[in-house]
This record gives sequence, structure tokens and C-alpha cells, in this order.
Amino acid sequence: MSGRFRVGAALAGVVVLTAGGLVAANWATADTRNKTGPQTAHQKPSAKTGVDPLVAETLESELGSDSGVVGSYYDDSGELIVAVSDLSTAALVRRIGAVPRLVKFTAKQLNAVQGELNRLAVTSSAGKVRSWYVDPVSGTVVVSVPRGVHDSITDRFLSRALANGERVTLRRVSGTVRLTADDFSLRGGVQVTKNTGYMCSLGFNAKTRKGNRIFLTAGHCTSGKPSFSRNGYVLGNTSTSSFPGHDFGSVGVIEGWDQQGYVEGWGNGNVAVKGIADATVGSTLCKSGKSTGWTCGRIVARNVTVNYGNNRVVRGLFQHTACVESGDSGGASMTGNYAQGITSGAALIDGKCLEKYGQTNESYAQPIAPALQSTKSRLILAN
Repeated sequence: MSGRFRVGAALAGVVVLTAGGLVAANWATADTRNKTGPQTAHQKPSAKTGVDPLVAETLESELGSDSGVVGSYYDDSGELIVAVSDLSTAALVRRIGAVPRLVKFTAKQLNAVQGELNRLAVTSSAGKVRSWYVDPVSGTVVVSVPRGVHDSITDRFLSRALANGERVTLRRVSGTVRLTADDFSLRGGVQVTKNTGYMCSLGFNAKTRKGNRIFLTAGHCTSGKPSFSRNGYVLGNTSTSSFPGHDFGSVGVIEGWDQQGYVEGWGNGNVAVKGIADATVGSTLCKSGKSTGWTCGRIVARNVTVNYGNNRVVRGLFQHTACVESGDSGGASMTGNYAQGITSGAALIDGKCLEKYGQTNESYAQPIAPALQSTKSRLILAN
């Protein structure tokens, strides 16, 4: 039944590392229940019939699944329609002032189809089939599957569904369905949080030769071997850390996280990772990080030694002109679809990249190849 009816800070000019500090956030919850009475927005009578839609819902629940009521919905004109499978129930619907619409199958028959598909999905797999539900408008079970999908598991599920004949309607859909409350996908450039409260960015997802799941980030982010989380959920513990000298580290990724061979494009479309590249002076480069998102420039120098102060000297970095600020540390640097490196630091004025003061950015990244060699790992590439 349609849910519509349910009640329901850096010194000026100083070269700095770009791990971000702790940012406090206030969280609040919104209770959607009306605690003062039954007058909620979705209880307004139908504009044409004057029927409270809860009457239709009550009719369904009281008569049960053996009744002729399949479901109810508003049509485009605002009329409350009750889908029924027999004439006696249609007459009852008319008496309460709603409009009956005859459909071929009973609620019990359609619920049995949905129940069968539910069991198949749990005990076997639904493949890439997106959803299925009893639809009062068509009087069938609507099964949605993305266009162009034809793998064996999906086809097997669809075959079982379509064996129910006219009780099932197949709908081809677009897009990718994702959880939106808690995002458990991992892409380069997204925020990761240390247990010390400081924030960095994820560089690239990888697997070690032993098959361990890791992500690569900046070594000054993994210094002290902290644990990491994302969106309040544990990611894993630091596996390796190299800083100063180099600036890369690796973090083990626990089960449940969807490691992807993509870099977050921050509104520009996610970028597929297809391999690695050597930093070549003059090459275009774009970086992804939690603070400044997707910014682009050119590589201007390689094998650069950078002094971050307090005897923190890092060798072998490359310099580029994409904007980098605090919190971007560890994020991914790309040339096209090829991984170049991991964000290390930048020259900032009042915490901002130099371009915001009319100057050319001076940003630094750790080349990806030494990080992979040291951790004995390979990048997870896009499918």
C-alpha cells in the first residue's frame, strides 16, 4: 500500500600538513509522529470524495488478506481509488464513498507472490533486481530491474518471478539504488576520522598480496597508529605508517564496507581508477579531498624534498597547483583515470590555498608507487 496513507588555522605563508582538526557537530532527530492528536497532513479527505484515506486502510486491515481489497491510492485528479477483486467488495467500497476499481487478482494471491520472491532473495539471491511490491494501481506485483542487466543470478530471479504470469509486471528502471542514511561505500577522497578527533581523506582502496583489505592515506594521518571511522562507524586500525621521510600509511578495512575502485568527484561524477601513473612535469592533475573537493592543476616538479618544520622532512614528493587545504591530507591525486599520489601538504595563507590570494597554488603529494611497494598491495580498480 502506498506510504501516503500510513500514519505514521595555519600561519600565513607556512607550508603545512593538511590533516584537519576536530569539528564539532550538533545532531538532532525529528519525530514524525503527531503526539497531540490524529489530525495529520495525510489524513485530509480526498478532494473529490470527502473520504478519509484512513477509512480505506481500516477497511483493508479489518477485512484481512482474504478480502477483495488489494490496496488504495489517489489518482491524478485526487480521487481515492480502492482496488478490489470482487463485486461484493466493490459495493462496500461505494457505500463508504470511495471509488472501487476491479483488478484480476486478490491481495492473498499477490502477497503470496511477493512472499515467494522475498524467500528466494534471502535464501538464494535477487542478483541486481532492485525491488518488488504489490501495486494496487496495476493490480500486480511490480518487479523492478535496471536496464541492460543480464547476469545469470538476476535472470534466475526474474525467471521465477515471471513464472507467475499475469500476476507480475516487469519494470525496467534507471540509476543505482543506494542506502542514504548511512553510506558504507568507500571511495578515494572521502573523509575519514581518527580516534583522536582529527580528520583526513581516504586516498585509494587496495588489497595486500595476502588478500587483506586496506586503504592508503597520508603517513602523518596514520602516525601514532590511530584507528579510523567514517560517518560514526568503525573503519579499522592503522596497519603501516611511514612519516617523516615518506608520507604514506595504510589502514585495515573491516568487513561491511564496500571498497570501490573510484575516487569521489564531488559533483563531477565519480572517477574510475584504472591504474597508476608516474608524475610527469606538465601533466594535468586533479585531487579529491574532504575539504576542497575536486580541484585541478598541473604537476610542476617531482622528487621534491619538503620541510614541514620540527624536523619533519619528507623526500620524493611531487608538487602541483591544485588547491589543497586542511583536511585534504591523504586524499587521491589523479591524472585522468590513473592514480598519481596521496595528498601530503600545501603552502597556505590563513589556512587557505594560495589561489584565493591571487597566487599560484603550491601543493605536495606522495607518489603512489612507493606506497604500494611498501605495503605490498595493489589498487582496487573500477569494474
